[in-house]
This record gives sequence, structure tokens and C-alpha cells, in this order.
Amino acid sequence: MENRRIVIITGANSGIGKEAAQRFANEGDHVIMACRNIAFSRKVQHDIIAASGNDHVDLLELDVSSFASIRTFCTTFNSQYKRLDILIHNAAYFNHGEPYRLSPDGIELTFATNVFGPYLLTSLLRDRLKQSEDPRILHAGSNIIKHFFDPKQTFDLDLLQENHGTKSYSVYKMYCQSKMALMLLTFQMAEVFADDGIKVNALQINGAKMSKRTIQKVKPWWRPIAWGQNLFFPPPSYMADKYFTICTSDKYKQTTGKLFNDKLEIMEPSPTHYPGFFKQMKLLLGSNVYPAYENTNIREKLWALCKELVGE
Repeated sequence: MENRRIVIITGANSGIGKEAAQRFANEGDHVIMACRNIAFSRKVQHDIIAASGNDHVDLLELDVSSFASIRTFCTTFNSQYKRLDILIHNAAYFNHGEPYRLSPDGIELTFATNVFGPYLLTSLLRDRLKQSEDPRILHAGSNIIKHFFDPKQTFDLDLLQENHGTKSYSVYKMYCQSKMALMLLTFQMAEVFADDGIKVNALQINGAKMSKRTIQKVKPWWRPIAWGQNLFFPPPSYMADKYFTICTSDKYKQTTGKLFNDKLEIMEPSPTHYPGFFKQMKLLLGSNVYPAYENTNIREKLWALCKELVGE
């Protein structure tokens, strides 16, 4: 059996994903870069190999928004690798000002990429994770879920497929909801996979400096804001180091079903009933609590919806 840790990182060709791939490669791990744009990613792969001196950096095509692409990726991976030690769901979709878009499977693109794609990918790789002595899954979360401190915030599940009636659409709101959904699935997966010894956690990301290439891909009116945010955000390597620590440190070997902040503190759920405006603001500005979504059935609904949409 290969002694190197085998690590899959989605969206590993830029930003935090790229820096995470570099960090794991530097440590001598066997890294699989799971990326949609193979032509662009090939140069990144070569750069990581050159910088690390580690030839065990592979590149496989993966579009996390496409169930067909995910199935092809998993078939290829399962035929070439006998186990998987670490699965990092880093790839995500969010583009300010985008109109309503559907994935190849007819699902709203934000949720397809950020929730249902990761669910299917994990499901198809579960058997390989079970072959590891220390299997770990990490979901890249976001502090945008703090919008759920507002008791009026809810999930617009009716917007997930094309026939969404007259409901208004905001990609910002869908991104917020998708990241909250991913956190809830983190907790559900941790329970379901407990008997397999698979640890499932999430990391809340507050932001990272964006590359020029990334900024050029956003809407023109958003670019000045993005450049301004870059003055305050840490470099991608900062969060990549957190990925590495959560996924490799013996300190977290038995930790599962948790949300970490960027200080690697385990966050706690907030009260479900808020005593007033100032308390809400304190929670919003704090770094050690996350919104405890009041609807106790939503986690089960999301889990069932994942199974339904991927055909399980």
C-alpha cells in the first residue's frame, strides 16, 4: 500500500485550492487536482510539481456541477487508486450579478455546484475512503451563513429547478443558502459515516485575496469592490494551511461533525431565539458561533433531496 496520503482537492487550480494542493505536495502527499479547466490546470500542475519536487501530483477533469462529470471522475479514480485518505470540497460557484442558470442536470447552478455535486462525489468515493486508516472529509464553508442569524432567513428550495414560478432570484442569496445547506449536510454526513470511521468537518472561510484572473471573471461593476477587499483579505495560503491542519493533525483525528473558524476553534451553535438587536449584532460580529437553523426538518429534507436528485 502506498505510504503517501492520497488527497483529492476540487478546484485545485486557483486560490485556496491551488495553495492547498501546493501545501500537500510540499509534504510529500499524493495529490489529485480535480479541476474543470484541464488546459489551464495543466500548467498549475506542472508548477506545483516543480515547486515541491513531488511528482505525485495528478490532474483529473471534474465539473462539480455535472453529475455525469462526477461519475466519470469517480470511475477513473476508483480504477486507479485503491483508497482515499482526504477529500477536500474546495470548489464553489458564486458570481455576483449572474442570472438564473441551470446545471447540465437542470438544477440551479449554485446549489448544483456547492451542495448536490459534493454530495454525489462523496457518495461515489465512500468505499475508497473506507479503505483509509484515517479518512477525512473537509467542506469549504463561508461566513456568509451569518445571514441566517436573521430569523426571517430561510431556504428557497422552490428555486432549485427550472419551474420556479414567479419567485425572485438572487445568486447572492442562493450562495448564502447553499453554504448553509453544505454546513447542515456536514453534520448529517458525520452521523451517517460515523460507523465507517470517516470524519466530516467544515471550515468557515472569511475571504481570501483573489487573483487578477479571478477578478476579471466577475461582473465589471463588482471588480472595484473585489480589489478593495483584497486590501484586507489574507492570502489564499492562510486558509490552505488550515485545510492541511484539519485534515492531517492528530489533534483532530477523532473530530467529526464540527465547524471550524479560521483560528481553528470549533464553533458552537447560537441560541435559536434572539433576545434583541444588540445581541444579534454581537453574534454577527463574533467568530465562535454559527446560526442554529430553527427548522429541525430542513437537514433531513436536504439529505432526502440530495438522494432524489442524484438518483440514489
